[in-house]
Amino acid sequence: MAAMSQLSLSKRVIGAVALAIALPFAATACGGSGGGDSDKIVIGTKYDQPGLAMKNPNGTMSGFDVDVATYVAGELGYAPDKIQWKEAPSAQRENLIQNDQVKFIAATYSITDSRAEKVDFAGPYLITGQSLLVRSDSDDITGEASLENNKILCSVAGSTPAQKIKDKYPGVQLQQYDTYSACVEALKNGAVDAVTTDEVILAGYAAQSPGAFKIVGEPFSEERYGIGLKKGDSELRTKINDALKKMEDSGAWKEAFDKNLGPAGISTPQPPPIDK
Repeated sequence: MAAMSQLSLSKRVIGAVALAIALPFAATACGGSGGGDSDKIVIGTKYDQPGLAMKNPNGTMSGFDVDVATYVAGELGYAPDKIQWKEAPSAQRENLIQNDQVKFIAATYSITDSRAEKVDFAGPYLITGQSLLVRSDSDDITGEASLENNKILCSVAGSTPAQKIKDKYPGVQLQQYDTYSACVEALKNGAVDAVTTDEVILAGYAAQSPGAFKIVGEPFSEERYGIGLKKGDSELRTKINDALKKMEDSGAWKEAFDKNLGPAGISTPQPPPIDK
């Protein structure tokens, strides 16, 4: 009888241990929101781009990309307090999506053919162009062609602007940093002569340090910002596109642009048509 009780007890202990091990996996499997709880959504964005996506000293997020992502999340059924933000540096965006660490990414994410082989895109929700930021006292850089005169240019590793410079202007001395804020700091202290990325990003940095920098030349590319998501998730892509269309049609898109990028001196463009 004692042996039977011991056997029964052992079975109960083994069962309890098995249940304890299984529960975390079950919870993870039920998440489905990009690496988090089922009632939350994980969204990737930048943390260091004023006017577009900034993590503020008090921990809140602000910027045009943040407002677009928040609006889309709302249309998907997630209130702002259900959003978990995750930093998405340029070189890590595809990995974050492919590894299910985020549900989607809104992070000045240009739609390109090479990226579209790895992830899907909704949008575009903004069209801009690559430009140059220099110190306000600089007068020998007037556009991209003048960069080949032994100038040191900074951009971000894994970004479209960096790749465009390498392809189009191989004679330029290109320094690649992890973030644009690091590039801007290098420009401020004289370590580089110019920073290149999309005009809306540069305008945000210029507005953050009045009088220190200026944008020169004309934009020399067209960048279509999209929302990156898991390859093959056509249902989510359709829902995000519908949300972006609603944001544009309702006037919320223009309101978000004026609030975040108006102070940088950029006139509000027409919202772009959404790809089907």
